[in-house]
Amino acid sequence: MDERVDIAEELEDGERRASGARALVLVPDLKRAARKGGEQSGGQSSGKARTAPLHSPRDRLQEASGLAEAIDLYVIDSMLVPVATPRPATLFGTGKVESLKALIAAHEIELVIIDHPVSPIQQRNLERAWNTKVLDRTGLILEIFGRRARTKEGRLQVELAHLSYQKSRLVRTWTHLERQRGGYGFLGGPGEAQIELDRRMIDERIIAIRKDLEVVVRTRELHRQGRRRVPYPVVAIVGYTNAGKSTLFNRITGADVFAKHQLFATLDPTMREVRLKSGRRIILSDTVGFISDLPTMLVAAFRATLEEVIEADLILHVRDIAHLETDSQARDVEAVLTDLGIDTLAAEAPILEVWNKIDLLSAVTSEAAVSAARFADRPPALVSAATGEGIDGLLADIDKRLGRGDAVVELVIPAHEGRLLNWLYEEAEVLAREALDNGETRARVRVAAEKKERLLVQARRAGAALSLE
Repeated sequence: MDERVDIAEELEDGERRASGARALVLVPDLKRAARKGGEQSGGQSSGKARTAPLHSPRDRLQEASGLAEAIDLYVIDSMLVPVATPRPATLFGTGKVESLKALIAAHEIELVIIDHPVSPIQQRNLERAWNTKVLDRTGLILEIFGRRARTKEGRLQVELAHLSYQKSRLVRTWTHLERQRGGYGFLGGPGEAQIELDRRMIDERIIAIRKDLEVVVRTRELHRQGRRRVPYPVVAIVGYTNAGKSTLFNRITGADVFAKHQLFATLDPTMREVRLKSGRRIILSDTVGFISDLPTMLVAAFRATLEEVIEADLILHVRDIAHLETDSQARDVEAVLTDLGIDTLAAEAPILEVWNKIDLLSAVTSEAAVSAARFADRPPALVSAATGEGIDGLLADIDKRLGRGDAVVELVIPAHEGRLLNWLYEEAEVLAREALDNGETRARVRVAAEKKERLLVQARRAGAALSLE
């Protein structure tokens, strides 16, 4: 029996997005096939070959429906489809293809989403059998990214990924000989097929986009060089899509970055300056969300954007701790970070886990989370970006991680040097302050390593006595 979730029943107050295409979401359940030695779907697929999935079938079903709804598709129905042995021609068996054909016709389905890599041959055959458009997981994610990209850089990166995907699937578009152009074979052969023309045009466009992205990379490197001269440490927020990254970003910065309970609500990176309690100023960066089986072509295309994560002084890995699949989601994120060359397992890895959405936990699960955090090798910060709970503790943790090279200094400031005292409150953390009888002020402060020399210059200029602890 197929397991189904009637998505229409879950839409709020009859909201059915009538303007969106009528879609059916299918999630192949290949557990049995994986136990027999992995998938053999035939042909070239659009993503990496998968073994037994980390996520439960139910979670994959909900996520796939969420992806479809992220581009305003009207999801009529979604279901798990057991697949004992993937068929090279159609992925599903003949009987299942026929039963789905009847369902598609009965509900006037315009688009079928298959949450699995589908080869070009499989896609062509299923579209013929069902007389409707078929889109696999990679194609769907590319569509979402195309909708979300706002900056020129983001649009270029999405187009590059989309062209790479499209190039691998030209076989399904041009299959009839009448599309061939050229002579009869007497002079230089039978001519160039339309598929070859299309491939050449795509190659030319890919080359042009890569040249444009080289300019983007150089521009980003100039920006990074500028930040190094300031220098403010960069703190990058990463995490599984819909984990609450943008909500956390907005909570910390007071910004108005688009934050919505929706997959891939954020695509283009956003940066803001934040001043911590110690006076340390940081650059906080909100980045694109990760997801299981993130297409490799997207990771490659967004390399310029993800450089911000690679170059970060500290990475905040935001997790939806209330999600049933939080551990699997964390492993997906860590896999992408590893692909980027970041050693997530190293004891000194510049990563701080942020367990978000603690406000959604029950009393029992909340207590369990607190206990798990206390005994973790790298204790996480427990927060609710929605309510603000735990944010002060998170900022303190960030400050502590970045402040391992800080210096504690004691100064005696002349009475007439209020300007130096103001500087200390702006640029450092004043730990203690005492007014002396002669009008001078004794202050004990913690200063960031990168500001230590500036403090020494300021103190000498003011004639303040200074000693380092």
